[in-house]
Amino acid sequence: MYNNDFESAFSGFLETREYDEAENILFTAMRKAFTAGWLAAGGAPPSSAKIFRLVPPGPGEKQ
Repeated sequence: MYNNDFESAFSGFLETREYDEAENILFTAMRKAFTAGWLAAGGAPPSSAKIFRLVPPGPGEKQ
């Protein structure tokens, strides 16, 4: 349906910071909408506890 120039340009766009930012905004909006529906249906609110912790490198490990 699309030519190779289009596919190449689109592929390049997917590798940009602008795409990552747009994807993050869309993900956040969908998560908020899902959470609102979840709560409206009587679901328990999501936990605000951290699900992971970043650990700094130990002595002699690369950063």
